[in-house]
Amino acid sequence: TGVQTCALPIYFTRVLDVVQNNYAEPVDVDKAVYQGAIPGMLRMLDPHSNFFDAKQFALLREDQRGKYYGVGMVVAPRENHTVVMAPYVGAPAYNAGLRPGDVITRVDEKATDGLSTTEVADLLKGPKGTVVKITVSREGYPEPLVFTVTRDEIPRHSVDIAFMLKPGIGYIRLSGFNETTDREIADALKQLNASQLDGLVFDMRGNPGGLLNEAVAVGDMFLDKNQLIVSHHGRTSPERRYYAVRGNQGVTVPLVILVNNNSASATEIVSGAVQDHDRGLIVGETTFGKGLVQTVTPLSENTGLALTTARYYTPSGRLIQRDYSKISLYEYHYERKVPEHPTEIKLTDSGRQVTGGGGITPDIVVPAPKLDKFEETLFRADVFFPAETGVGGFTRYYLGTKPTVTKDFEVDDQLMHTFREYLSKHNVHYTEPEIAENQDWIKRKIKQEVFMSAFGQQEGFKVLLEADPQVQKAVDSLPQARALYQNARKIVAQRTGAPLEQP
Repeated sequence: TGVQTCALPIYFTRVLDVVQNNYAEPVDVDKAVYQGAIPGMLRMLDPHSNFFDAKQFALLREDQRGKYYGVGMVVAPRENHTVVMAPYVGAPAYNAGLRPGDVITRVDEKATDGLSTTEVADLLKGPKGTVVKITVSREGYPEPLVFTVTRDEIPRHSVDIAFMLKPGIGYIRLSGFNETTDREIADALKQLNASQLDGLVFDMRGNPGGLLNEAVAVGDMFLDKNQLIVSHHGRTSPERRYYAVRGNQGVTVPLVILVNNNSASATEIVSGAVQDHDRGLIVGETTFGKGLVQTVTPLSENTGLALTTARYYTPSGRLIQRDYSKISLYEYHYERKVPEHPTEIKLTDSGRQVTGGGGITPDIVVPAPKLDKFEETLFRADVFFPAETGVGGFTRYYLGTKPTVTKDFEVDDQLMHTFREYLSKHNVHYTEPEIAENQDWIKRKIKQEVFMSAFGQQEGFKVLLEADPQVQKAVDSLPQARALYQNARKIVAQRTGAPLEQP
């Protein structure tokens, strides 16, 4: 076995011996220890200390490095098959012609029947320059399609998209913090000519965080030189404070940051610093509340340990971490229970009150729109897929008719008629009032999935942003963000006696 039991405490060794010798079925000792005993011990400490087996640790390092070697597409399980969700634009899979909705049936000569999606993904990865043959079934094509793809280095971009929402208003979406994040943000700001913008919407909804040094680097790009970004300290680690070293280099564009309850960790560090210094407004929903610092230690046999060693604090002294002492792991991770009353009240640079102890509360709360019953029915029946996770059954069917799709594509009455026929054929019950009430949403979902398949994930995402109420509120709030920043700079200058440079 890979577990060195002689090094374990005697009582644990005795229990393990009894289990090995007497359990009703043969025991996989590595699994019992790596997936049971060690994770169980860490769960008693806090929700974020974690043990990684060799495969998990390799994936963690992959995420941190921001690259891997393979064909460049997201795959996911659907109805006991592995389905292409989204090939990355410009990656080998996309260039070869693979598209969302393709069902992977073989990789090289190995059939995918009975394989998990993780196993299929592992088959697709491989050294740069090697060739893999991918066989898929595609709606509208009677015979399997075979694609010969040469593997390459695939960057895991943390900046998903950067473009002009409207004249003068830039938009950047950041999905994680890895080793390339600061460079990607700098490139995006340069691409958008940030110093000339009237406003910037920085979307970190759903961003789970990542590397601390990258969060500090991103904060540095927006804050003034020498402003505090974050601090952390713990039982065995002295307090450490991180400041803006270079500062915003004159980029004082009005800023609104979008967050939701899946925005965590490094996202909360950046959001908290921007809010505490009145650099911009936070819009959306209260963030996750992960303010525990994990130190990652490589262990033997290519495993690793992420152990909580400190807690994060925003510049005003707010604790980001949500209380987890009296709730279950399920309640912590999925129900997101937060205190009914703020445990901390602090002041921003301009004297505004902000609360701590349960994530970052937005300056302007805008709940995400909820699906109605009919929209939920369409998702459950796989007529549509959630945003950015591929194309649903109707879109696969429509694209299988091989239409000519251009950037001028819109959903017309004829296509809506085809949509109704599809619902009837697949026994998805509907009424005309339901169609009428949801028509704008249905048309947008069809267009988003068609654009995603024809032009790539980014173009599909742009379609969704056109009617996103949180994005619209962010745009509307930019003048308020400008006034807030100017007022804070004035107050700080008066307090310190420093000369004021207007943004």
